[in-house]
Amino acid sequence: MTAKTGSGRFFEDYRIGETIAHAVPRTLSGGERALYHALYPARHALHSSDEFARNCGLAASPFDDLIVFHTVFGKTVPDISLNAVANLGYAEGRWLAPVWPGDTIRSESTVIGLKENSNGKSGVVWVRSRGLNQRDEVVLNYVRWVMVRKNRATPSAEPVVPKLQGSVSAEDLIVPPGLDFSNYDFSLAGEPHRWGDYEIGEKIDHVDGVTIEEAEHMLATRLWQNTAKVHFDATLREDGRRLIYGGHVISLARALSFNGLANAQMIVALNAGAHANPCFAGDTVRAWSEVLDKAETGAPGVGAIRLRLVAVKAGAELFTLRGEGGKYLPEVLLDLDYWALMPV
Repeated sequence: MTAKTGSGRFFEDYRIGETIAHAVPRTLSGGERALYHALYPARHALHSSDEFARNCGLAASPFDDLIVFHTVFGKTVPDISLNAVANLGYAEGRWLAPVWPGDTIRSESTVIGLKENSNGKSGVVWVRSRGLNQRDEVVLNYVRWVMVRKNRATPSAEPVVPKLQGSVSAEDLIVPPGLDFSNYDFSLAGEPHRWGDYEIGEKIDHVDGVTIEEAEHMLATRLWQNTAKVHFDATLREDGRRLIYGGHVISLARALSFNGLANAQMIVALNAGAHANPCFAGDTVRAWSEVLDKAETGAPGVGAIRLRLVAVKAGAELFTLRGEGGKYLPEVLLDLDYWALMPV
């Protein structure tokens, strides 16, 4: 009998410098937007209304930036993290062009780092992933690193750990052509707070919370075609629980941040990110943000704001990330550092 199925890549199957073209391209439609807004309390105006977007100089409402992220990310999973123990972090992410209904997105990843863990049972794989549209334009790129199981007790090559930027420079942020916040309608956007109203170091409690349901996170993981086994197969974990896809937590936290950051309309860069602790169905997620930096852009009425977005379990101490020894507190789920565009 000829084997036609596969069990995915393991740590020893990666080689520095190889580029992997991921299956399967996906054409996005209004259905993805509707499902995204059904799964999360997402309501940023630029991604909700064609008329609002046109008033801001765009042809129509582009997809939520995290729809693009999830689509690109999901394509990479069968080749990068199908046998992952954990998705560890992100860096050097940039959204380079808006994605519109009807666009077809595909993904590819280049292996830029490998390091076996001391236990000899797993290792960390670093990849730079890119999402491209039907015109072969790169719409998103980012680096992520994943802990992947080993399948064989084979000796590993010398470790290669890539040197990554601590953050994306404000000068390297891409503002979509035509974006103009000069006539921005704050009443329709939902809050009056503009770029100049935020101060570096300011912390914002987003107040609201969402309890994660098993059905919701399974729908989300299927929607983004994320096939990582730990999200589907409860027998792969000793506790018998399916791990919540980290992107589900990112989108929940981003949606919750609307209360206090309704005018942080577009995500344009992902500086760093860590899934600090596992999340499971039944957990209630809350969020807070800290303003890390601000910068002007060359676009009329558009400023850039750098934010730390933290997702925590309900009951966590507000605005507290780490305990003694510098480790994340067990209630912290996500620590995300990103740039967004906001009216000045």
